[in-house]
Amino acid sequence: MMDKKFCENLKELRRMKQYSQKNISKALGIAVSTYANWEQGRTEPSIADIYKLINVFEVDANELFDIK
Repeated sequence: MMDKKFCENLKELRRMKQYSQKNISKALGIAVSTYANWEQGRTEPSIADIYKLINVFEVDANELFDIK
C-alpha cells in the first residue's frame, strides 16, 4: 500500500488545482472509483499512472511523494 502521505498529497494537490475526482480520473483515463481508492490508500497507482499524475498536477515526483 502507498504511504499515507502520498494519499494526502493526492487529495491536497487535487483540491489546490480545484479539480474533482471525476476531472482527474477523466484526465488519467481511469474510473473515478480507481482514483478515489488511491486517495484513500486502498490501492496503488501503477508507475505509468504515477507519471500521468505528475503531468496532470504539474509537479515533480519529489512533491508528489513528499521527498525532501
